[in-house]
Formats: sequence, C-alpha cells, structure tokens
Amino acid sequence: MEKKVKIFAAPLQGFTESAWRVAHNEVFGGVDAYFTPFIRYEKGGIRNKDKREVLPENNRDIRLIPQIMASEPEEMKTLVDFIISLGYKEIDLNMGCPFPLIANRGKGSGILQYPEKVTALMDCVNAYSDDGISFSVKMRLGQVSADEWKDILPAINNSEVKMVTVHPRIGKQQYKGEVDMEAFAEFYNECRKPLVYNGDLCSVADINRVVEKFPYLYGVMIGRGLFADGSLAACYKNGTEMERDELYFKVRRMHSIIYERYSETIEGGEAQLLLKMKSLWEYWLPELDKKKRKAIHKANKLSVYLKEVEELR
Repeated sequence: MEKKVKIFAAPLQGFTESAWRVAHNEVFGGVDAYFTPFIRYEKGGIRNKDKREVLPENNRDIRLIPQIMASEPEEMKTLVDFIISLGYKEIDLNMGCPFPLIANRGKGSGILQYPEKVTALMDCVNAYSDDGISFSVKMRLGQVSADEWKDILPAINNSEVKMVTVHPRIGKQQYKGEVDMEAFAEFYNECRKPLVYNGDLCSVADINRVVEKFPYLYGVMIGRGLFADGSLAACYKNGTEMERDELYFKVRRMHSIIYERYSETIEGGEAQLLLKMKSLWEYWLPELDKKKRKAIHKANKLSVYLKEVEELR
C-alpha cells in the first residue's frame, strides 16, 4: 500500500475558526490536526476572541494545535503560558504570515530577516521543551529574498522543534506568483526536522505530485484548497473521488452546523450573522454555478440566504 503523508489544516485568518474546524471534522474528516489562526499579544493583552477560539470546549473531538506569533522571547512566553494553562502540549510558532501590517513590524515572515531574533525564540522553544511542550514552526523561504532561510535553518535544526512547515514563497509575494519549488528542494535537503509542505494544493493530484517529488515529506498543510473542497483530505487518504451530489450534500450539512454555532455566538443581530455566513463563500465551492453564487451573495435577508443555500444542488 502506498505511503500516505499526514494532512494538516492550515490556519486561514477569519475563516478556519472553531465553528469551521469542528464542522469540517464531523462532516468530512481526513485531517490529522487543525492549526488555529495566529494568536498574538497586542495592546497589553490577548484578544478575547482569540482566547475563545482556542478554548478546548469550543474545539471538541479534534486535535488542535494553537498557533502563536511573537518576535521577542518575553512576548512568546506570555502566549505559551496562556496556551499551556488551557492544557495544550503542542504549539506552533508563526514565522510565515506575509501581510504587511504584520511583517513590517518584524513578525510573521518579517522575522525571517533577523536570524538573531529567530535564534532567541528557538532558545525559548528549548526551555519549554524540557517541560514536555512540543513546538512546530510555520515559515516562508524569507521576507524579501528566497534564501533568507539559510541563515535561520541552523538554529531550527539545532533546536527542539518537532516539525517545520514551509510555504515556498517569500513574504513580499504574499500569495501572488509561483511557489519556488527549486528553493523548497534546497530547504528539503538541508532540513533535519520532519518537514511539511504548504502552498497551492487544490486537488488530490496536487498533493500526490508534491509527495512523489519529495518522498521523505512528513506531511502537507492545506489552507484555501481544503476550505474550497472539504473532501480533499479524506479523498487523498482514501484514494477516492467524491461525487458532486455527495459533496454538495455535505457542504449543506457543514453549513448547517456552522450556522447553528454562529447563531449562538455572533453578536449584532441578523445583519452580522448574514455577513459572516456569506463570507464563507469567498472560498467555498469555487466551481459553483455563477448564478447561484451571485444569488447567495446578493441575499439581503437571512431567510433568503438560507433558502438559496438549502437549494444548492
């Protein structure tokens, strides 16, 4: 039987929230672990929304790995201590977020220009590892250059980090242009940690192509591709394809679970709830009939919106 790599659900800010994670796991499955969108320390504390998102009772029946973002050891310790207080033993460190507001402050992919800062965070990782806490790192090749990783990888290789996920673009690209598979191959050859590939995986064929090219990969991490097609992880694991009727049925079911959750938690009444639900369709089912997608987006009442989704076939 051919070897199957691990499948991880990438964090997608504003989309892969606990409501989506729990619903996806229940309806589609196939994911080995879900990563939260990054939690950061800002304006003297951690946002209440971020705290709620990571509460174990809001993430039942899934393996959740909280992701933090920090550029200084003290900041990292504050976040790690909070995550540990909730009972988690696995934490991911974000060194890959490309958004300028973040990167320009030396966080996310912005930290990749400062090897000494990365080394300081790795020292922090090592200190917590003595207490049984397991760390992974999610990163890019660099912020402004695709070889910045070369000055950082030695510190990661020599640390207690258990897994490294690489998105083979630079921060400045954000999500534009091609992934740099040549640079990734170089990273793959130099990395001494279990390595996970992330970037532009939208089909089972895409996953197979990457796994065949890099046979020692530990896993792949999928973000937009998994959000668009919830069956992607399970289909890869099972070696099957999902028929359109079944896919649409499961999307409607998943939608119902998410709607129920947001109905209980979103403040601001029907307008806010409608806005939140419609935002899901930014990525969901990209091949959906254009008239149907337009009808969903144009719905200005919750009852109209729900009817359009229920009639999805």
